[in-house]
Amino acid sequence: MSEKTKYKSDIEIAREATLKNIVEVAEKKLNIKAEHLDLYGHYKAKLSFDYINSLNKNKNGKLILVTAITPTPAGEGKTTTTLGLGDALQKIGKKSSVCIREPSLGPCFGMKGGAAGGGKAQAIPMEDLNLHFTGDFHAISTAHNLLSAVIDNHINWDKDPKIDVRKISWKRTMDMNDRALRQIICAIGGPGNGFPREDGFNITPASEIMAIFTLSEDQKDLQRRLGNILIGYTREKKPVLAKELNVVGSMSVLLKDAIKPNLIQSLENNPVFVHGGPFGNIAHGCNTIIATKAALKMTDYVITEAGFGADLGAEKFLDIKCRKADLKTDAAVLVATIRALKMHGGVEKDNLSKENISAVEKGSANLLKHIENLKKYGLPIVVAINAFVTDTKEEMDIVKKVCKKVGISAVVSKHWEKGSDGAIDLANKVVETLEKEKSSFKTLYDNNLSLEDKINKIACEIYGAKRLEINASAKKQLKDLEGTEYEKFPVCIAKTQYSFTADPENGGLPQEHLLPVKEIRISAGAEFIVVICGDIMLMPGLPRIPAAESIFIDDKGLTQGLF
Repeated sequence: MSEKTKYKSDIEIAREATLKNIVEVAEKKLNIKAEHLDLYGHYKAKLSFDYINSLNKNKNGKLILVTAITPTPAGEGKTTTTLGLGDALQKIGKKSSVCIREPSLGPCFGMKGGAAGGGKAQAIPMEDLNLHFTGDFHAISTAHNLLSAVIDNHINWDKDPKIDVRKISWKRTMDMNDRALRQIICAIGGPGNGFPREDGFNITPASEIMAIFTLSEDQKDLQRRLGNILIGYTREKKPVLAKELNVVGSMSVLLKDAIKPNLIQSLENNPVFVHGGPFGNIAHGCNTIIATKAALKMTDYVITEAGFGADLGAEKFLDIKCRKADLKTDAAVLVATIRALKMHGGVEKDNLSKENISAVEKGSANLLKHIENLKKYGLPIVVAINAFVTDTKEEMDIVKKVCKKVGISAVVSKHWEKGSDGAIDLANKVVETLEKEKSSFKTLYDNNLSLEDKINKIACEIYGAKRLEINASAKKQLKDLEGTEYEKFPVCIAKTQYSFTADPENGGLPQEHLLPVKEIRISAGAEFIVVICGDIMLMPGLPRIPAAESIFIDDKGLTQGLF
């Protein structure tokens, strides 16, 4: 096919799709009656907990994780592959569903311009999903900021426990990229405005409440976790938890509707659960446990994704989400593009359209490392080559050959261009793999290891680091956690998504690198320890020319500029 072939934009394809009423999708594809749905218009709905609880006796379907090689500006396509595979499984007669995360407004108006898949592998209604959707993110932001407001009110009225204003770890949040809010001074303007102190904002996907939201088993578990949030310390260095401020009930009320899973559809009218949205580089990057477990009870195959590359998203999905939810992952689909492999092989972005066999071979070292990592979890693996029109047969054959040498099948998938028809080979290979290979899933480390040993195991075995480089402050923080309940928590490493290292410019397969550990943060409600490595930011900034400059409403009242 000609490189110059004109393709319709994602939003054009989405608008031309024939949407079915979500009640019809729920009934025909999932056997859910209308009375179990809370409707948000004609094409969006939330599932009731009465219905979710009625599924407990059902047998679980197969859980398939879609992950990817290390991201590059050339793109990998996890979400498109997830949706394309879901549609293709339906096409070959398998009862399947898809579980993905909700997009954040920050990246939508920053770099991405949309995050609902792409081409003929999308979740719809695309505009709704990319913008305010069902209001879940707003509810999470509001619950988070309610706690922030109560903290400062508690200090203002000098309530017990006496919070040390110098030791407050709880920041505010908003779902937008805004570097100016990373570090601020609040409560200035005189005594009537409270006590001035240092503060700041994290983006909503980095909020601990987002992490709690996605890792909670039900509403009761959600409330318990909210109460255990560590907000700071007293002058006597005693931890202060959210439940001591008597606001957990109000926070739970704000989240009572958000915690119900959202159901929408693919372009081919198949069920898609979209719920929760933690980032994979600064949080654990997974769909909610509630949505995933419900989907497993309703369909024979559940396809879900984890954020960014397998070193970040897949590791956290397997070591945090599956550990917490007692989930068994049955197989992994590892997405790669020829374009991205070329970049890992040293080719500049402007030259990716030219055939370059040697660069593909060199860049495949990154792919092989991710395969090696996934094998450590005991997972059957299929490599999906997410095809671009500039890819050549010779380049794709190189990837197949490289994978075959390590006993892995690589399948070309053209779901972006052709929808389910383009992913049938991938779907058949996934089903075949599931039938021939049994998962022997296991987590990478034991809860009883020390926190430093857990970090070291991830750094050395998953990232290929030579060793850790822990600064004095982080060393002390780790020492302070020894012997506490927090030492039993899994670790959530926050670092750049663009490299196995903490350096975003160091792609491919870096050798002999050190992993710099700068800070340790306790997410007591989420029940994991955040390990800050390198210069990762919990509040992103906008690029020089943000996507927001190209998004507008035209004369017909239609949104333009979303992908």
